[in-house]
Amino acid sequence: MYQRPKESEYSPFYHTYVKHVPEGDIVPLLKDQLQHTIKLVKNLTDEQAHFRYREDKWSIKEVIGHMIDTERIMSYRLLCIARGDQASLPGFDEQSYAKHANFNEQEIGVLIQQFEQLRQSTIYLLKSLADHVWKMEGTVSDHPITVQALAAIISGHELHHRHILIERYGLNG
Repeated sequence: MYQRPKESEYSPFYHTYVKHVPEGDIVPLLKDQLQHTIKLVKNLTDEQAHFRYREDKWSIKEVIGHMIDTERIMSYRLLCIARGDQASLPGFDEQSYAKHANFNEQEIGVLIQQFEQLRQSTIYLLKSLADHVWKMEGTVSDHPITVQALAAIISGHELHHRHILIERYGLNG
């Protein structure tokens, strides 16, 4: 069963995300987050979703695309560790991923659908885990990490970027 992870269960890099995750069952939290994030961006036009709060920052579409890419990667890592894979999993360069993606050419509605379907898939994966699996440990970027820490990172990463969309991009859902 999921419990908020201890700091020893993940690299210090991820504390920025995990610290935002409240105590409690992660699945209802992920469902609730999904609704809040969709509400925040669902009425944007494609033109509005090209907004950048600074020239050197991602557009709203790129932020959403980054959230999608990161959840895909974290869910894959979670699946690998939950299935007992002991291979050391690599990191990823978020800037390179964003640079090589075509998020700005995609319709905002399509990005929202991708995010919604991906989150549903993540929820189904988490609901399928046996209680003992949550504490299983693997390696990401040469650091130990647990399944429950990855679940918390998924949640915290979304919360982190939703706050950025509100505070820096001026969105209010």
